Amino acid sequence: MVQSEDLLPGDSLPPVRELAETLGVNRNTVAAAYKRLAKAGIAVTRGRLGTTICAPPRAGEQEGLSSGTALIDLADGNPDPQWLPDPQALLAECLPRPFLYGEDTILPELRQLGHDWLKPDCPSDHQLELTHGAVDAIERLATAHLVPGDKVAVEDPCFLGTINALRLAGMQTVGVEIDDAGMRPEALEAALDQGVQAVLVTPRAHNPTGCSLSRRRADALKRILAAHPNVLVIVDDHFALLAETPYHSIIPATTARWALIRSVSKGLGPDLRLAFVACDPATAERLRTRLAPGMTWISHILQAIVGACLASKDVRKRLDKARSEYARHREEMRTALQAQGIEVPPASGGFNVWLPLPGDAKDVAYALAKKGWLVRLGSAFEVQGQARAIRVTVSRLQDGQAQRFAEDLKSCLATGP
Repeated sequence: MVQSEDLLPGDSLPPVRELAETLGVNRNTVAAAYKRLAKAGIAVTRGRLGTTICAPPRAGEQEGLSSGTALIDLADGNPDPQWLPDPQALLAECLPRPFLYGEDTILPELRQLGHDWLKPDCPSDHQLELTHGAVDAIERLATAHLVPGDKVAVEDPCFLGTINALRLAGMQTVGVEIDDAGMRPEALEAALDQGVQAVLVTPRAHNPTGCSLSRRRADALKRILAAHPNVLVIVDDHFALLAETPYHSIIPATTARWALIRSVSKGLGPDLRLAFVACDPATAERLRTRLAPGMTWISHILQAIVGACLASKDVRKRLDKARSEYARHREEMRTALQAQGIEVPPASGGFNVWLPLPGDAKDVAYALAKKGWLVRLGSAFEVQGQARAIRVTVSRLQDGQAQRFAEDLKSCLATGP
């Protein structure tokens, strides 16, 4: 009936007893069938509220360019292409020999680079795996340790790619309030009291707000997590190549299941789908069952390009220049906004400026669009909280745009909807 659309999303199924009597079967049979529907993601059971049909899975709002728009795109969340290395130039020098099924899934030189990069920040002995980017790592870690319906604590607001990945994996996200120093300790404790099975934290350049964990805040979170050694701790250090602040670990030595993720997408390019994952041996073994040499390993060609980039002095210089330019663009936008009397929360990294608004963000975004600007609504990053904000990507800001944008935003806020 769902497949033929005789039952639509939101429709209620009959109570177990009623359907059992209608069909002339045992109530346990109907209850088992409803459980299978829920497990398959077709229906959701809400206790006394009954069982209803779910909406079909969808990708949700995505990061990236908006094709076909004439607006100045300050919504895409992308790095500036001028600071990305040219893979064609590197490929001629680093292209590996042909690899076959069954060979080692990680190039030895890349394994060593990853080991040297992540080991100082690991709480204990670790093993290294590679995934197709940070979001892929998060989804793999969730499905390796959790089951559909398990609760995962995330920052609120949270990166939209993370929200989508966890939702499509069948997990429940529990929003944890953040401030300028990162996830709030009392909010994390409240989430743990709700029975979350995993905690996901962005230590630096949080997307969308740009905040980074202070050492004091990281230590406070670590003390809280130490009392929950069986909770999976995932650290998404996605901006590590371009980070402007030091890394402060939240993973206690007593935590049984943990992972530290570092992607290369922000510094080397989004199309280089590769992230390093350092984790405890048991977690690595679970990841390895799917990243096996005969299944879904990461292309050795991609690995060779990433390895050449990370070993290149010229690429490192380019990363240093990009880091300073992104910081300059953020400060330029902040200064322009503050000159218009618009309050801007502090940010210590990333491509974006997060702007909380006094009113409806949709009205402001619409008014900005009429003036030629495309921004990202804060609602895309909501978990439980109501994010009355817009996110402005400044990575490709041109001369004079910050001042013009600030003036237009001031005008929009003054006139209202």
